[in-house]
Amino acid sequence: MLSTVQPAYQPVTPTLDFHLPSDLEAGEPPEARGLARDHVRLMVSHYGDDAIAHGRFYQLADYLEAGDVLVINTSATLPAALPGRRRAAQVPVTLHLSTQLAADLWVVELRRDNGPFLQAQAGEVVELPAGGTAVLLAPHRRTLHQEGDGVRLWAARLALPQPVHAYLAAHGAPIRYRYVAEAWPLAYYQTVYANEPGSAEMPSAGRAFTPELITQLVAKGVQFAPLVLHTGVASLEAHEPPYGEWFRVTAVSANLVNAAHAEGRRIIAVGTTAVRALETAVGPDGRVRATSGWTELVITPRRGLRIVTGLVTGLHEPQASHLAMLETFTGRRHLALTYAAALRCGYLWHEFGDLHLILP
Repeated sequence: MLSTVQPAYQPVTPTLDFHLPSDLEAGEPPEARGLARDHVRLMVSHYGDDAIAHGRFYQLADYLEAGDVLVINTSATLPAALPGRRRAAQVPVTLHLSTQLAADLWVVELRRDNGPFLQAQAGEVVELPAGGTAVLLAPHRRTLHQEGDGVRLWAARLALPQPVHAYLAAHGAPIRYRYVAEAWPLAYYQTVYANEPGSAEMPSAGRAFTPELITQLVAKGVQFAPLVLHTGVASLEAHEPPYGEWFRVTAVSANLVNAAHAEGRRIIAVGTTAVRALETAVGPDGRVRATSGWTELVITPRRGLRIVTGLVTGLHEPQASHLAMLETFTGRRHLALTYAAALRCGYLWHEFGDLHLILP
């Protein structure tokens, strides 16, 4: 069943603010620091009683129970950053492919000097490797940059000499931001269970899983419910309203989650993308339905949660919109306690950093 879910945007309540020291921004994958994927640190917090524990991600089974359901996003990361040049001005830029709209139409972002390039104009042509081009058609809906008149996200038409995935494999690189100084291969930006290319950026909460850990969890009786949500470029950098992302929840996963919910078992999403997709698929009767389409759902304390009871997530920047989702689980006081603990204990932020397991 195809569903287009486009609720009216409501501004998010101001989220948690704090100072993030630059030395807590993970600038390289844990493997480069001599750690296995699943040896990143894990903070476990219970929002029911404010208990906080500290361990390593490979100990995840110690905090989960038989019958728990882990909802995972199996979208694979694209090498979505392309070197480009504005034809009219002959200015080098980096083109980030964010979201495929239809056929050769994409939402794209131009960047220069490690920040959004906001001076482009409709009708501009961006020259890409091997004779490819991107024509900027119009500002993407509801994404006007809030600082001045510049536009961050564009609807663009691509003309490429080969199919897009093959072209990206030949000429693209993973999207990275200022805190990641070195270019790392695409394999570092994939989860071990990724199987459907489509995300501009890695659904990074699942990065620490290994085949051995998954086997251990299955043997304990933890169940896995896969879904897909193809993430666009991160960073609503000026508190912009969110834009649509494509997702799919299958009947098999919907039935697994509904059975757990009916029996009072915990439903734990791995990443904010899994929360967004699964909560979008909840019908008026409170049951998850097999659904695919576009979602613009924003999880806030005002909206609440209908099916998900726990979350595996990374650590988010001050005032990030994702913190509103975390606060929906925990309340502001518990969230502040956990982030104070993470700062005090030297946890690492961002996609190559440490993780936080939020439980009732």
